[in-house]
Amino acid sequence: MQEVVAKFVEYLLQTKNYSAYTATAYESDIKDFLFFYENFTGNGVFVKDLSRADTICFRSWLADRQRRSLSAKSTARALSSLRTFYKFLAKQYDIKNDAIGVISSPKVPRKLSKAIEVSDVEHMKSAIKEIDDKEPWIAARDWALVLLIFGCGLRISEALSLKNSDVRGNPDSLRILGKGKKERIVPMLPAVLDAIEKYVRLRPFGTGVEEPLFRSVRGLPMSSRMAEKVVEKLRHYLQLPDYVTPHALRHTFATALLAGGADLRSLQELLGHSSLSTTQLYTKVNMNEVMKAYESAHPLAHIKDED
Repeated sequence: MQEVVAKFVEYLLQTKNYSAYTATAYESDIKDFLFFYENFTGNGVFVKDLSRADTICFRSWLADRQRRSLSAKSTARALSSLRTFYKFLAKQYDIKNDAIGVISSPKVPRKLSKAIEVSDVEHMKSAIKEIDDKEPWIAARDWALVLLIFGCGLRISEALSLKNSDVRGNPDSLRILGKGKKERIVPMLPAVLDAIEKYVRLRPFGTGVEEPLFRSVRGLPMSSRMAEKVVEKLRHYLQLPDYVTPHALRHTFATALLAGGADLRSLQELLGHSSLSTTQLYTKVNMNEVMKAYESAHPLAHIKDED
């Protein structure tokens, strides 16, 4: 089985173009299942045996992970890794298993992303220059994208949907079409505009007015996965926590504005949230600051109840 797993990892790296970090995580998940399956059956595991794993086996594995106090998020990822592994087995070894398709992933509690330290965002600029030192226009593109999400609070899809016409003429705001085709106006900071203008000057193609602003190395419209890989590269290079993602950049924008005194309604408009309750999630990260301000400034904070 070691040879099969090694070929699977090679498939992830060469065919699927996964990062080494992701491929290692998948390998760990598969080895975890194979170790469990060997104990579950009481026999050594050969590739042909994997077709016989049934729903009881898979659910027992999930239960075993829960007993080991592994998180629901980790287990959901492990199950996804195993599904990918079985697709690989079907293609390469004609090993089919329908049982894996009916296993439901554990529910992962919804959590608000953590904010990124502003200093870490600043460090990303120099890191991008070092990573993309041979391609200045790629470095300019990546920094423009990071700064756009962080400086304007955009979703990845919103940033990548921008056309050249949207940033022509030094606009002081952007018209964004968000979820549910809801339109909103977002202020454009001078630093963000400067970064975009530098990228546009260096970009070797895609200059048409109605063409996509952000381009891949080959000149195609940049995909969401490409944008995620930009931040993933930076996270690994700077050794930042796993929560540093494009969405965390958007979240950092929101928490910075809230900490600076922005009201929830204004923040709701800037983020394009349809419901104020979604925006109110951001207040949780600033509760300590709110309590400190309350204790030091509120006129009733130091009055004791005499009853």
